[in-house]
Amino acid sequence: MTQRTQVRLGDLSVGFVQPLGEALRELGHDPQPLLQRYGLDTARLAQAGARLSIPRYMHLGHAALTLCGDAALGLRMGRHSRLAQAGLAGVTAAQAPTVGAAAHALLRFEPLYASNYRGRSSFEEDPHGAWLRFYSISPYNAYNRFVVDSLLSGWLNQLSSVGGQVLVAERLQLEFAAPAEAERYQALCSQAVQFGAQNNQLRLSRAALDQANPQHCPGTWQHLLQLCEAELEQLTRVRSLRERITHLLGRQLSSGREPSLEEVAQRINLPSWTLRRQLAEEGTGFRELLNDTRRDLAEAYIRDTALSFGEVAYLLGFASAEAFQRAFKRWTGLTPGACRRQQRRLA
Repeated sequence: MTQRTQVRLGDLSVGFVQPLGEALRELGHDPQPLLQRYGLDTARLAQAGARLSIPRYMHLGHAALTLCGDAALGLRMGRHSRLAQAGLAGVTAAQAPTVGAAAHALLRFEPLYASNYRGRSSFEEDPHGAWLRFYSISPYNAYNRFVVDSLLSGWLNQLSSVGGQVLVAERLQLEFAAPAEAERYQALCSQAVQFGAQNNQLRLSRAALDQANPQHCPGTWQHLLQLCEAELEQLTRVRSLRERITHLLGRQLSSGREPSLEEVAQRINLPSWTLRRQLAEEGTGFRELLNDTRRDLAEAYIRDTALSFGEVAYLLGFASAEAFQRAFKRWTGLTPGACRRQQRRLA
């Protein structure tokens, strides 16, 4: 029997906690008791390379929202976001020659400071500007919407520091429906904010992307780029093929449709027969990985999020909530409801 690669929803640098704490202080709340409750003391926050799981970050954010009562806390956090909080990738972006180069570096090297096993951010440039797109777990609730708010507003604040001018998006699109505080998003965009869109993304104009960075040092920029590329290569190299496929499957499972072996092989630039052979050499197979990935993600969603069982079923590609619940009982011996209650008693 092969050992399963445990799938987590992802993790991020503890640097993301800093703007949350500063936003709470701005609202007159001491963040320390809350951070202590989540094991984020001074020593933990100062630990090199320390990471925080995405579900734990979501729970922390929800607790902060409950504490301060400000539904737009994520937007406030964005105003306190700085490039250095993204670690080496952020420091590198701060040395870019232009705002556009900084944005590209920040998103290209995202795996160095954040990893979401269902998707990742992207930078899509054209002659007239660029879209900066953020992937988020959906459907949306109080646990995850603040993450979108803080990241998109944070990008604008971080990139404003590169060009030395306050950046406003040409367009801002958000997947969730307009909340009660919708007017507070408008400060981020020169046009009307679009809610209920296909993606979470903002668009920067060509003029904004071409803003020069007065702090740019060419030699330092090239050195930092080399360091980021080396770290990114190391992250990829240490993963086995089984781990790479597991994480890829986690991203592709959605909307009642299973990815095929041929689709996955194409994504990693291997012939399907080569992928099948190499997986066999690692003691596993594509169907086994698909089933294990679905099971591990199911356990992570039930354990670490407040998503409804219907939402989890949708995210994992089940035809119905009932089909998901039957599979979960077969996997674990518990219903999803019993598993969640058990986890809450242990928390």
